[in-house]
Order: sequence, then structure tokens, then C-alpha cells
Amino acid sequence: MNDIDNRIQNAFKASIETKQQSLSVLAESIELASTMLNQALIGGHKILSCGNGGSASDAQHFSSELLNRYERDRPGLPAIALTTDSSTLTSIANDYDYRQIFSKQINALGQPGDLLLAISTSGQSPNIVEAIQAARENEIQVIALTGKDGGSIGKMLDENSIEIRVPSNVTARIQEVHILVIHILCELLDLQLLGPAE
Repeated sequence: MNDIDNRIQNAFKASIETKQQSLSVLAESIELASTMLNQALIGGHKILSCGNGGSASDAQHFSSELLNRYERDRPGLPAIALTTDSSTLTSIANDYDYRQIFSKQINALGQPGDLLLAISTSGQSPNIVEAIQAARENEIQVIALTGKDGGSIGKMLDENSIEIRVPSNVTARIQEVHILVIHILCELLDLQLLGPAE
């Protein structure tokens, strides 16, 4: 087996191992998060999401699954990815500070009862920290997808928040579990809103 084959094998094995470890650690938090999402939506509220880099893509992925559909046909659900408006993002970063690119949007768009899905593999992203602070000030519940030791985000969450912390220090493995968690949340939302598939 050559070096390329070894790397492929090792990447698959590491991803599988991380997901297996995550199952025993995260199942309860994922269930609680799905209930929190369901209650917000049933209550007529919306879901906001944010992240940086690959986590920005995950935030947009989650929002699109809610607005359009996951695997079952249903009416669209109110969701906004705070990562998509380049004019807003660049004006806030230019006129104020990059750390405020999400918090200013939350202050403008968020309402009590809404929910924020905040994604940071390190748990240290300053703009995600400020987004969570803005959510708290606006009575918006938080689901945080993190990894490693949870960083400063893990330390700042309160009883109105849920942290889904992937038990890994490798960014790629954390992101792979985050997208799995997002898909599970979508599946559970469909189950709660529509009942079992026939």
C-alpha cells in the first residue's frame, strides 16, 4: 500500500472513530437541541445561523435545508444564514469591526424566542462569541456546535443554551461531525413536525 492509499485509509478510519466517539457523548445534546429548534419554530420564531469558513458553509447548508426541504416535502421553515450577505458583512467589518459581523445582524433581525445556531470548531471565534452575547441580550436561545475543549464559547453558555461539542482536536474531523449533526437535526425536525414517514 503506498502513501496515498495509507492517507485515504487513515482519513476514513479517523472519521469513523470520531463519529463513534461522538455518538455516546452527543446523542442527548442533539435530542435536546432538536426539541429546542422544534419549540422555536412551532412558536412562530425563526432560526439564525452563523460560522466562519467551512462553518459558514455549514450554517448556510442548515438554513437551506430548513427553508427548502431536507428529505421530505413540507412548507419552508423560517431560517436566515447570517453569512450570506456580502454587502452587510463587508460594511460592518469595514465601518466597525469584523467581530461584529454577526452580532449587529442579530441585534437588527433577532427577536425574543428566536434561536441561534452558532458554529465554531475551536470554540474561540471572536465574532461567534459576540454573536452569542448579542443573542443572550435579545433573549435568543443558542445551540453551539464546537469541538476541542469548547473554548471560550463553551465557558460562556448558560442554561438557555446547548453545546454540542465534538470530542476531537482535529478541525476536519470536527467539521465532519458537525455536518452529520446538522443532518440529524433536520431529520428530527421533520419527524417532530410531520410525524413518522409512511
